[in-house]
Amino acid sequence: MDINCKKDGTTLLVSLSGDIDHHTAQEISDGIARSFRHSHCKNIVIDFTDVNFMDSSGIGMLIGRYKETEIFGGSLAAVSVSGELMKIFRLSGLNKIIDCYDNARLALSALKGDIYEKQI
Repeated sequence: MDINCKKDGTTLLVSLSGDIDHHTAQEISDGIARSFRHSHCKNIVIDFTDVNFMDSSGIGMLIGRYKETEIFGGSLAAVSVSGELMKIFRLSGLNKIIDCYDNARLALSALKGDIYEKQI
């Protein structure tokens, strides 16, 4: 699993690649949390373009990051969520608390209050 984080204004952009499962979820969670705290951001956008698989550990990791952004009055968004992962988002209810967008540009626009389109 690779984690790449960069700051864009008040948003931490996170790109993940690989599987999110019980072997990697804690490492991902810790890495994002550490970067989030050091960046002094309030929002997180996670790019799922290169994520092939996610199990319940990934759901827990995302809920933890959602709660952390809420503390700072921010939001958690997901981009480029594949059809298979979107099924997991819908079945678990993640799509009710995490907005999903086609790409990072749309997510960043939405977080800034601009007009946007959510991923269906």
